[in-house]
Amino acid sequence: MSLITTNSPDTSVQGAAIAWQHPVCHITYNRDTWVQLFHPPSEYGAQEAKLLCQSSQTAWVAWVPNHGEIVLDRSHFYC
Repeated sequence: MSLITTNSPDTSVQGAAIAWQHPVCHITYNRDTWVQLFHPPSEYGAQEAKLLCQSSQTAWVAWVPNHGEIVLDRSHFYC
C-alpha cells in the first residue's frame, strides 16, 4: 500500500467557497440602470438604486431614493 500526499489545495473547491461567501454580479451594467439592493443604506433608503457612473472595476456610484449618492460594490446589488 502506498500513500500519496500532495500539498496543493483543490482550487476548484476553494474558488467555489469564495464565490459563495462573496457573490458578485457578472452582468455588464450601464449608467442609468436601476438595480435591487441586498440591504437599503439606511432605514428610510429605498431598496433600489440608479447607477450613475462606474468608479472602479467592481464599484459604481449610485443614487438611492430617500438617501442620496452612495458607492456600491457589485456584491451589494442583485443581478
